[in-house]
Amino acid sequence: MLVIAGLVILTGCVIWGFTHGGGRLGELFHIGEIVPLVGLAIGTILIMSPPKVLKAIIHHSLGTLKGAPFKKADYEELFKCLYELFVLGRRGGMIALEEHVMNPHGSSLFKKYPKFHANHHAVEFLCDGLKPIVDGRIKPDQLEPLMASSLRTMHGEHHAPVVVINKLGDSMPAFGIVAAVLGIVLVMGKIGGPVTEVGGGIASALTGTFLGIFASYAVLGPIATNIEFNGHAEMAYLECIKAAVVSFANGLPPLVAAEVGRRTLEEDVRPTSGELETMLKTLK
Repeated sequence: MLVIAGLVILTGCVIWGFTHGGGRLGELFHIGEIVPLVGLAIGTILIMSPPKVLKAIIHHSLGTLKGAPFKKADYEELFKCLYELFVLGRRGGMIALEEHVMNPHGSSLFKKYPKFHANHHAVEFLCDGLKPIVDGRIKPDQLEPLMASSLRTMHGEHHAPVVVINKLGDSMPAFGIVAAVLGIVLVMGKIGGPVTEVGGGIASALTGTFLGIFASYAVLGPIATNIEFNGHAEMAYLECIKAAVVSFANGLPPLVAAEVGRRTLEEDVRPTSGELETMLKTLK
């Protein structure tokens, strides 16, 4: 919602400033400038991006309209899920977790927490972390670098769309100049014509430069930054899981392991220590 509000404000203010000075809105949009500019942008992004990154760009760009991916309530649900899982492992041994980590989509425990269960990346990350411990392939102290390696890979995947959008944003002013030059070339062919026609052609060509700069600094740059913030939030969610799982695997009690995960969070989504303890101790 904030992204939409921001776009409305910046677009509205630019249009108001132009029309307030006597300009007509239609004078800002000329098909001969828009088509080359859009074509250059689409062609460039297709050349730069593998299909996987193209899909990620669309997915993450639409995700900016939803706001922050995780709220305090989502973390509370996560801590309840982790705590219940840890208690089960504490009472029945790590082998008691096998049915849940080997078949997470059919897990009755995970299904009790729908937001977490619907987050396939988080579920897979949690289960991939616990599987080597459940089947005894690694020692608990070897788990942290294993999960950290997965986090680095996922961070790279999250960051790829940001890189592409930033590169496209950096190119848009130059693309605007290309579109403007095309318009100027046409105007030069009419240089001996009426002054109003020549002036109108130059004004039309300059809209290409305007649209390129506007798209770069008012649209693509802010969207890339928003995607980056959302990516940090998603990585923080996974980092919380990692911290709690590693702590539990190394022998800390379920409540303390959850507390370790809590301390990795930023203030706006972090429950207090008392809130966490009350919430988990009263969990049925």
